[in-house]
This record gives sequence, C-alpha cells and structure tokens, in this order.
Amino acid sequence: MKNILCVVGTRPEAIKMAPVILALRNQPGIHCQVLATAQHRNLLDQVLRIFEIEPDIDLDIMRPNQALTTLTARLLLALNDVLEAEKPDVVLAQGDTTTVMTVALACFYHKIPFGHVEAGLRTGDMANPFPEEMNRVVAGKLTKWHFAPTESARRNLLKENIPECDILVTGNTVIDALLSVAERDIPLPFQLDPNKRLILVTAHRRENFGEPFEQICQAVLSVVEQNQDVQVVYPVHPNPNVYDVAFQILGNHPRITLCEPLDYLPFVSVMKHAYLILSDSGGVQEEAPALGKPVLVLRRETERPEAVQEGVVRLVGPDFDAITSAAQHLLDDEASYRAMARGVSPYGDGKAAERIVSALRDYFAACG
Repeated sequence: MKNILCVVGTRPEAIKMAPVILALRNQPGIHCQVLATAQHRNLLDQVLRIFEIEPDIDLDIMRPNQALTTLTARLLLALNDVLEAEKPDVVLAQGDTTTVMTVALACFYHKIPFGHVEAGLRTGDMANPFPEEMNRVVAGKLTKWHFAPTESARRNLLKENIPECDILVTGNTVIDALLSVAERDIPLPFQLDPNKRLILVTAHRRENFGEPFEQICQAVLSVVEQNQDVQVVYPVHPNPNVYDVAFQILGNHPRITLCEPLDYLPFVSVMKHAYLILSDSGGVQEEAPALGKPVLVLRRETERPEAVQEGVVRLVGPDFDAITSAAQHLLDDEASYRAMARGVSPYGDGKAAERIVSALRDYFAACG
C-alpha cells in the first residue's frame, strides 16, 4: 500500500485538490491522507464539506494578523513533525501559497518526492503577485512532478531548465471541480433583481491593499451609480485590509450586496448568474471563461495568460479609470461583450485529476 499525503491550506487549494483526492481514494493500492494546514480556516472548511472530504490531519495554523515569516516558520515546524510521523511515499499540493512553498521545502529536507499541481505559472516579477510568485518559483525548484495546467506553463518550466520528462501537461483541476458541480441547481443565498445585470466582484490580493484597493472600490461604486440597470454582489474577504475598506466605500448603496465569502456551490451559482465579473482571483480567471462570463482582472500582471490571449479575460489593473472604462464598454457594446462571453476554456477538459493519478500509478509500478 502506497501512502500519498495531499496538503491543502486555502479555499482555492481545496477546490483544485478535491478532484485529485477523490480520484486517489478510488485507486486500489493507494492510501490517500489529507492534511489541512488551515491557512484559511473557514473558507477551507466550506469547500471540504462540499466534496465530503474530512482531513486526516489538521494543523489549524492560522492566527489573526499573522506575519508571513511567522506563518512560514510555524508551518515548517508542524510539517516536519507530520512527515516524520507519517512517512508518506509522495506528497502533493497545489498552487502558490505559503502552504505550498513550505510543503515543498519540508519534503526536500525529508527527501520525499513532491508533486506540484498547477505548476509553471509565472509572471516573471518576484514582487507581483506577492508573495505568490516567489512561492511557486521556490516550489518549482524542489518538485519531482510538475503537473502543468497548460502548454504555456510547460514552456515556463522548460525555460527554468526543468527536465522535460518531469513535466506533464494535465489541464487544470479547477475545471474538473467546476464541471462536477456546474449543472446543479443551486439556490442563491440572497435575492437578486431579475431585471438588472449582475456584476460579481472578488478582490482580496495582498498587493492591492491600500490605495489600489480603494480605487477598485471607488470604481465599482462609480459603475453602479452610472448604470441604473446594474447590481453588484461582492463576497468580502475577512481580512481587515479588505473588509473595512469595502464596507466603508460600498456598504451603503442599495444595489450593492456585500456578503461573507460564499461556499463554493453558491459562488458557482452567482458566477452563472453574473453578466460580468471583476476579480483579482486566479481561480476565477480559470472558471469564469468556461461559464461564458467575461472577466476584468484587477491586477497588472497575470500568470494565466491563456484566457487573455483567447480574448475572454482582460487585464485592467487596480486603476479607477481603467476599470470604469472597460466595464462601461462591455455594458454598452453588445458585440464586444459577445466576443468575450464565448464559453471558451483554455484550461482543460475536466480530466486533469485522472492524468495526475495515472502518472503516480506509473511511478509506483516502475518502483515496484
């Protein structure tokens, strides 16, 4: 029996690792354990419940206003104890958070093969996004299996001299997860006006804290005030740098609904109802195009260029004028809107988890 430890820390990691975990649990000869670092406690738990995944190990690592240095140190110490006790044959983690970087480093110290799901995303700027670009670059140097979601990600890894034999283009597991739930009829947790177009907003990135985030909120307010047929739903991240500013600027408008972060199923339902999405989230850039929803990305760089190249996602940055201009154009110009709302997904066919599991089975078979 081979023991595979799957590590999740945040909501996006849980969404993207859930198809892999469920696929592994259906494999004979493989014992799959789930470790939750709980870098995002409540948001992580929501998703795990949806996919009926119960962590075998829970580090409960998050503390209020925890500095990145403290988080990294506490994670390394806790992961060290887990790896010594469990001695997994393989460890898997997804993405670019502090959880992923520290898992890769801990595995390197323990000489345990590490598989990086969604490997190879790069902006080329170590400070943008911060600290995610550093996290994935460091993890990439310590990874045995690079499960790249796209050909572009594979090319990024090859430029960093990663051996081609260590890279497998799988597609993105987020499409696996999305397709498994998108057909469900999920009621919305709030009332929407069916006669108004819905703009969904998600904004929480660390590099946008401060004045950039204030510009984002002011832009959202301006778009709503200039368009009487528009309503906004914004699930607000609990970080005070986001929560306090969002409620101060947007909290009193009758056509803006500020709510707690949504469970995954209601969030997918809101995406399906949306006319337009404004987001600095990486996962939304991947999911929304598959649902035929245009996305204006509230960042200056993206490590997911495929949807931009396809014309279904547009970079506008955290800039008031750019956001309001791009949003108004899509609200006014039906041809431009249709060009972005084509339902094109450059991120996979829903079989990424199957390819990852197959690669691991081949590895175990070769090792005997």
